[in-house]
Amino acid sequence: MDEQAEGRAGTPGRGSAAEQAAGLRERKKQQTRRALSEATIALAVERGWTNVRIEDVAAAVNVSERTFRNYFSGKAEAVAATHLDRMARVARAVGERPAAEPLFEAIGTALRFEFAPEDSAAHQRRTPRRQHREAIWEVLTEPAVQAEVMRADQEAQGVLAEAIAARTGTDAVTDLYPKLVASAVGAAMGTTLSHWLRADPPVPLAPLMDEALEHLRRGLGPSAPGPGAAPAGS
Repeated sequence: MDEQAEGRAGTPGRGSAAEQAAGLRERKKQQTRRALSEATIALAVERGWTNVRIEDVAAAVNVSERTFRNYFSGKAEAVAATHLDRMARVARAVGERPAAEPLFEAIGTALRFEFAPEDSAAHQRRTPRRQHREAIWEVLTEPAVQAEVMRADQEAQGVLAEAIAARTGTDAVTDLYPKLVASAVGAAMGTTLSHWLRADPPVPLAPLMDEALEHLRRGLGPSAPGPGAAPAGS
C-alpha cells in the first residue's frame, strides 16, 4: 500500500476519534447547562428569587460567572431551561416509542418518565410538600420567569410537533394536526402543573397528568360530576 493509500485508510479512524471528542464536549456542555439550570431553581426555591445572584449559581456549580453567561442571559432563562430540556426529552421519547402504540399513550408514557419521579417515596420524604411547592410557585410567578417559560414552551411545542408528525405521517410545518396536538399537550401540562402546585391538600402529579391527557384524548367532552354533585337539570 502506498503512502497516499495509507493516509486514506487512516482517515476514518481519525474522523471517528474527532467525532467522539466532539460528542464528549457536547455532553459536558449539556451537563453544565443542566447543572446551572437546576442550581438556579434550587437556590431560588431555597432563598427566594431576589436573594439569588448569578455569581451564587455559578459558585454552586463551581464555574465562573462568565461561564454562566455563556449559557444563559440571566436567571429567568436558566429556570426555563429545565422545562425546555424536559419537554425536548419527552419529544425524543415519543419518537422512540413503538410505532403501533396509540399516540396519546406514547405521549403519556414519555411524560410520566420525565415527571413521575416527583411522586417517588424518597422525594416525598426528602421535601416538605406544601412549603416546597409554594416556593416553586413563587419562583414561577416572577414576571421574568413567566416570559421565559412561555418562550421555552413555544420552542418545546415545535420539537414535540416534529415527533408527532413523524408518528402520524403528517408534516410539522404544513399540517395543522401535529401543531395542534403539541399545543394542546403543552397547555395541558402547564395547567396540570399549576393545579398540582396549588392543590390543598397536596395530590400526586402522575394521576393528574393521566387525567389531563385522557380529557384531551376524548376531545374535552363534559366531565363526569364529582361525588355529591347534583344531577344536571335538578
